[in-house]
Amino acid sequence: MTTETSERLEVRRAVAADPATIFGVLCDPEGHVAIDSSGMLMSAEGAPVTAAGDTFVVHMDRDALNDFDLGLYDVTVTIETFVPDREISWKVLGQIRPQIGHVYGYRLEPIDEGTMVTSFYDWSAIDPVWREAGIFPVISENALRATLGILARTVAPGLPRPQIDPPN
Repeated sequence: MTTETSERLEVRRAVAADPATIFGVLCDPEGHVAIDSSGMLMSAEGAPVTAAGDTFVVHMDRDALNDFDLGLYDVTVTIETFVPDREISWKVLGQIRPQIGHVYGYRLEPIDEGTMVTSFYDWSAIDPVWREAGIFPVISENALRATLGILARTVAPGLPRPQIDPPN
């Protein structure tokens, strides 16, 4: 299932792992690198996050997107929302000025035999300079969906997706 507005993407996938296991990957800076489908995240430094306001550094390279050649660069991930085993979101802060202001995150809902994972990307509050540039969304729906597939493979290798009952 996909939800798209003009300023936000959301994709969902059932994953055969409990919320705590998935949340552990999402709190670990290297977990972000491991599940990234965009090819931009090269490595990360920092301790696993434990609260809103925590930060870590990600070493980036946009070459995989083939859009802007920025070479190698670093960004700071700042946790915005932190609800253990339920939701995590963050902003990416870099050297670009003004700061962009887009938010990435995950919501986790326990389901039979696993977790419904929703990945979201929201650029509704970006700086007007970037809105006028017309470059959003930077990450596509397919990239968000692929990242959920990599997450599932990471936390539940070889396990089938839990079946979801259709809505009444």
